[in-house]
Amino acid sequence: MRYTMTTEQFDKIIAACQPVPLIMLQCGMPPSPQERANAAWESLGAELGFDHMTVRPVSGAPQTVFEAEPSNRACSESSDA
Repeated sequence: MRYTMTTEQFDKIIAACQPVPLIMLQCGMPPSPQERANAAWESLGAELGFDHMTVRPVSGAPQTVFEAEPSNRACSESSDA
């Protein structure tokens, strides 16, 4: 299924991929850019109703357009209606 994210949603994904300064704290290591990107996609998937592990780009489309499989939760909600 094809999805389109807003500019704000796209900016959140891009920001999540950026490296953060490594500051030594007693809290431990911060999440890696990959972990933050995965969390951002998971959050967007929950918001839009797709499985964040199935996202793939759409050739020739803007970066805000992508394809993904609907999440099981989204499928069960639509079948309950």
